[in-house]
Amino acid sequence: MRQSNETIYVDSEKENEFVVDFLEKEFGSDLKSSKNVGDLLERLKEENGTLVDQVQTVCSLVPPRVSAVLSAAAKARCSLGDLLQKEQCISNMLDQNLQGAKLWMDDLSQMCDQVDYVKRHMNYLGVLHHIQELSGAVQQCLMINSVWEAIRAVDSMAVLYSGLDQSKCSHLQNFLRETLCFWHNIIKERLTSDFDKILAQLHWPIISPSTQTLTVSCSNQEIASQLEVVVTQLLALQISYPFTKICSEPEWYLTQILIWMGNSSTFMEEKIQPVFEQAGATVNARVELYRGMVSLVQEKVASDASRLLYDDVQFCHLVEEVLQFEKELRNNHSYPAVLPGLLHILLEDTVLQKWLTVEKKMAVEKMDTMLSADGAWSSQYKDINDMDELKAPDCAETFMTLLQVITERYRTLPCPSAQFKFLRLQTELVDDFRIRLTQVMKEESRYPLGVPYCAILNAVNYISTILRDWGDDVFFLQLQQAAVSLSEEVVLGSLGMIEVGRLASLEGSLFDGLLALLDRLKGDMLGRLLEYVMREIAEKAKPFCQERWLSLASQQDQSTMSLSSSACPMMLCVRDRLLNLQQVLSLSLFQLAWQGLADRLDNFLYQEVILSNHFSDGGAAQLQFDMTRNLFPLFGHYCKRPENFFKHVKEACIILCLASGSAVLLRSILKESELETRDCEGTGDPPPQSVLNELGVYCLAPCDVFILLNLRASWPGQ
Repeated sequence: MRQSNETIYVDSEKENEFVVDFLEKEFGSDLKSSKNVGDLLERLKEENGTLVDQVQTVCSLVPPRVSAVLSAAAKARCSLGDLLQKEQCISNMLDQNLQGAKLWMDDLSQMCDQVDYVKRHMNYLGVLHHIQELSGAVQQCLMINSVWEAIRAVDSMAVLYSGLDQSKCSHLQNFLRETLCFWHNIIKERLTSDFDKILAQLHWPIISPSTQTLTVSCSNQEIASQLEVVVTQLLALQISYPFTKICSEPEWYLTQILIWMGNSSTFMEEKIQPVFEQAGATVNARVELYRGMVSLVQEKVASDASRLLYDDVQFCHLVEEVLQFEKELRNNHSYPAVLPGLLHILLEDTVLQKWLTVEKKMAVEKMDTMLSADGAWSSQYKDINDMDELKAPDCAETFMTLLQVITERYRTLPCPSAQFKFLRLQTELVDDFRIRLTQVMKEESRYPLGVPYCAILNAVNYISTILRDWGDDVFFLQLQQAAVSLSEEVVLGSLGMIEVGRLASLEGSLFDGLLALLDRLKGDMLGRLLEYVMREIAEKAKPFCQERWLSLASQQDQSTMSLSSSACPMMLCVRDRLLNLQQVLSLSLFQLAWQGLADRLDNFLYQEVILSNHFSDGGAAQLQFDMTRNLFPLFGHYCKRPENFFKHVKEACIILCLASGSAVLLRSILKESELETRDCEGTGDPPPQSVLNELGVYCLAPCDVFILLNLRASWPGQ
C-alpha cells in the first residue's frame, strides 16, 4: 500500500509539472488574460470533438471487420475439412493402386530377372561362339598357309581375353586362355621351323670369320624377303600374346642347362679330357663346362629372384625349381660341393627374408584350411589297424607333413645361420598349431570322451612323438651342435647354462621347449579325461561302497562264489570305458590312460570301500573275490599282472583275509614294534616290514596295516 501511494504521488507531481509547462508555453507571463483562456478553451473543445468523432468511427468499424475475419476463418475451416477428406480418399485410392501395382512390379521384376538371366546366358554363349569362330578361322588360315590372317585371329582372341579381364566367368576365361595358348604355340612352332630353315640357308649363327663371307654370298633377295616376313610375323605374334609379360618359366632354362650338361659330358670326358691330361693340365673338362653353364644360369636366377619379390606364387615356383636344380646338379651330375651353385642366391638378405615370409604365410593359410576341413579330426588310416597305432587325425598328419616339406627345402642350404631361421619358423608354427589345438580342446572339454576331444589328444601326442624322432635325426643333431658352437641366438634364445650344456652333450634336443609345452597339454587333457571317467565310475560304485560287508556270511568254497550284485554297474562301466578308450586313443596314450585309471581306481576303492567299512570274514572274502576274480581281469587284457597296478587294494585284501591266528600274531608284532620304537629298545625280533614282505605286503606301511587289522570284525575270543 505504501508503494502504491508513492506511485500516485510521483504521477501527480509529473502531471503538475506538465500543467505548469503547458500554461507557461501558452500564456507566457500574461496569465490573467481572459481572452487567451477563452481561445484555449475553444481550441481544446474542437480537439476533444475531433477525438470523440475518431473514436466513434473506429468503434463503428471494428465489429464488421471482426465478423468478416471470423466468417473467413469458418469458411477456411470448412474448406480444410473438405480437403482433408479428399486427401484421405486419394490416399486410400493410392494405397489400393500401389498394392495392385506391387503385384505387377513383382511379376515384372521376376520377368526382368529371367530376361537378364537369359541375356547373360546368351552373351555367354555368344562369347563362346565367337571364340569357336576365331579358333576355326585360325585353323582354316593355317590350312591354306595364310599366317597373317591366323595371327590377326589370334590378336582378336587376345583383345577378347583382355575384355574378359574383370569378368567373373572363370571357366570361360580359362577356356579362352587355353585356346589362345594352343593356337599361339602352333603358330610359333610353324614360324620357328621356317625361321630355322632361313637361318640355316644364311649359315647362321656365325662361328668364325670365314663363314661370314659365305653367308653374304649365299644371301639373296628372296631369302632376305622371307626373313623379313618371318621375323615380322614372329614379332606380331609376340605382341598379340597377352601372357608374355606375366609368364615366368625357370624350369625351362634350368632343365635346358641340365640337358646340355648330360649331352656334353661324354664328349668332354672322351674327347677333351685326354687332351688336358696329355698337356699336363689338372683340369676336369666336364666340371669346367658345367661351371661355365652354371655361371650363366646364376645371372638369370638372380635377375628373376629380384623381379619376382612381389609375386608370391611365381617366387615360390622359382625357389622350388632352384632347389630341384641344385639337387640334380649335385647328385646326378656330380658337381663339386666346393663350387657354388644357385643356393647362395637364395641366401641374399632380401631373397631369404622373402622366402621366410612366404613360407610362413602359406603355412598359416594351410593350417586354417586343414583345421576347418570336414575330415580334420578323422584318421585316414582308421580302417587299417596295422597303420593306425598313433591314430593321428588328418589335420595333425598334414601339419607335420608341411613341416617336413619345409625341412627338406632348407636342409641343403650351405649356411647354418639361414637354417636356424627356418628352424625358428618351424618352432613358431608348431607353437601356433598347439595354441589352436588348445582353443578347440576348450570347446570340446565338456565331453572328454567325445571323438573331437580324443582326436585332439591324439594330435598332441602325434606331434610330440614326431618331434622326439626329429631330435634324434642326424640333420637336427648337426644343427644342434652348430647352434652351440656358434652360440646362435636364434636357436638358443634365453636358454640358461644348464640347457645349453644339455644341448652340447646331446642330452637334450632343439625341440625340448616345444615338447615341454606339448607334454603339459597332453597331461592336462589326459587328466581331464580320466577325471571324467572316474566320476562316472564313482557314481556307479555307490552301491558297492555301501555294501554290508560286516554282515556277509563266510563261504568256505570259493567256486560257488559270484560277483557282488552291487559291483556289477561299476564293473560294466570300467569295462565299457576301457574298450572305448582303446578304440579312440593311440596305443601309447591308451597305455597311459588305463594305467592312470587303474591308479585312480585303486586309491578310490582303498579309500571309499576298504577304509570306510568294517569286514567280517565273509565280507573280506567277498571283497577279495570281487577284486581278484573280476576287477583285475578287466585290466588283464592289457598286461600280464594287472594286480600290480592295484597294490593298495591287493595288499589290503591280503590283510583282511588273513587267518585269525596270523592276524593276531601280526597285530602283536606291530604293537611290540611300536612300543619298542617309543622305548628305543630292540628285542632282536625281525622288523615288522620283513614280516609284511613275507605276507606279500610291500606298499602298505605298518601303520596302515594296523588300521586294516582294526577293520576286521571277528577276533578270537570275541
